[in-house]
Amino acid sequence: MDQNTVIKEYAPDNILDITTETCPMTFVRTRLALDRLRGGDVLVVQLRGEEPRRNIPQTAEEQGHTVLQQQEMPDGSLRLSIRKGG
Repeated sequence: MDQNTVIKEYAPDNILDITTETCPMTFVRTRLALDRLRGGDVLVVQLRGEEPRRNIPQTAEEQGHTVLQQQEMPDGSLRLSIRKGG
């Protein structure tokens, strides 16, 4: 699957690049982006680092959202597709 498949398949309502952020700001920015979406909308998050890779998917699911896909990118970052709950 190429990097554009996520965008085509899930038609994101917003894309957030937090590759230069560090925890805890990575989830703060992700949560603010999710808060601005309607239930069922999809947020694609581009991130980097071990802590965000662990914490963002886990915390998103704990808050009632669904991680649709986690995709490793050629530049070493991770692209998450998250569907907002509710």
